[in-house]
Amino acid sequence: MTQTYTSAYAPRRNWLGRAEDFLDEKGKGAWIATMIVGFVVFWPVGLALLAYMIWSKRMFKSTSCAKRNSHRHMTSRSTGNAAFDAYKADTLARLEEEQTNFEAFLTRLREAKDKAEFDQFMSEGRTKNDDTQTA
Repeated sequence: MTQTYTSAYAPRRNWLGRAEDFLDEKGKGAWIATMIVGFVVFWPVGLALLAYMIWSKRMFKSTSCAKRNSHRHMTSRSTGNAAFDAYKADTLARLEEEQTNFEAFLTRLREAKDKAEFDQFMSEGRTKNDDTQTA
């Protein structure tokens, strides 16, 4: 007796969720084309798609952002294995913390660079003022 566990562990999504994932994989152009087709077929469908694209901010995101959000959505699903889900949650939390720390580091680095450039500008200004006063 052979059992397949793929259906037990695979999350089931309705057809709207699968359509959303499909369009996210294809990018913003697929969303726009679907919206246009919706307007041609029945204008309220196109209007609903436009409202959804604006509400979900798909209209203003780059393709890579949409793919990243789709990936984030897929990683939040449970696999059915509690130990793996806990490991995955810990790893994702650690990665998000590292990303936050790295972004803070980059901000401090930019601020230090700006301060150094400003200090250099101020010292050059003082040097020029000193030269003009002695001349």
